[in-house]
Amino acid sequence: MKPSIAITRATFPDVLERLRAQFDVLDNQHDVLWSQAELIARLQGKTCAITHGSDRIDAVLLDACPQLRAVCNVGVGYNNIDVEACTARGVLVTNTPDVLTETTADFGFALLMATARRIAESDRYVRARQWNKTGIYDMLLGGDIHGATLGIFGMGRIGQAIARRGAHGFNMRVVYHNRSRLDPAIEAECRASYVDKETLFAQADHLIVVVPYSPSSHHAIGAAELRLMKPSATLVNIARGGVIDDGALATALREGVIAAAGLDVFEGEPNVRPELLDIDNVVLTPHIGSASVQTRKAMALLAVRNLEAVCAAVHPVAPAAPTPVNPQLLNEPARLRA
Repeated sequence: MKPSIAITRATFPDVLERLRAQFDVLDNQHDVLWSQAELIARLQGKTCAITHGSDRIDAVLLDACPQLRAVCNVGVGYNNIDVEACTARGVLVTNTPDVLTETTADFGFALLMATARRIAESDRYVRARQWNKTGIYDMLLGGDIHGATLGIFGMGRIGQAIARRGAHGFNMRVVYHNRSRLDPAIEAECRASYVDKETLFAQADHLIVVVPYSPSSHHAIGAAELRLMKPSATLVNIARGGVIDDGALATALREGVIAAAGLDVFEGEPNVRPELLDIDNVVLTPHIGSASVQTRKAMALLAVRNLEAVCAAVHPVAPAAPTPVNPQLLNEPARLRA
């Protein structure tokens, strides 16, 4: 009998075909968001699940689904999963790092440019047939990117890729803040200088947020941090909703505390604060930082490889999952759910 698995959101047809060749698959090709109760019901009897950021995997779900051995999240982030609860119950958690680094960095820089140069506003301006004059010196003026100071809050893989684009492609001065300072060789490659958080906010002409979400980073950027920034500065968030206090940001944008913002992630997404929807100087995108065909396919396939490794293993042999989040379970296979 094939192992029974679930995939909680729609995926590429060939990826689904690969899964069906090996497993009894419950899919969601209609891409309906399942409530927590629906998720628990659909995971009954499932050995593994391929999950997404919209799925909350917590102790209640794990206890209600005792056959679940692995949660293979599609995405580098996994703040939708209670990893501690999974580890305590012997449930392996995996994610999909690395394969999305360069594409997400591309998008982060694209969002920066759209924000600084007021691309979305300009598009609306033309569509509204307001462009009926020429030679107006102050029409939709934005800020320069080349030669400006790029601030990066969170200097992991994606932050470093953004730094390289700014430093080498646009001759930007790059400053960053991170939980720990990078190795000097990486700093040199990125042409980046470490500064404290206050200095980062004060000096950046364009600040990109790439810090992982955790309880300690919740509202790491609020009204106080925004007031440290230049009135001409822009702020871009491609990290996770909740790192920025969206309410404080909306107020800052309305009051001209900063010039503009670009947001790909939001608190409570897919819901967006109504105040942000009514502000012109913010570019809004629906969490599409990794949304290229090649990258989304690579993410899906990495999640599949993680799932295949778990399902192929015979307890107590540890699964050779490529990208575990709680690898301590692999070192102590007796702790894994049978």
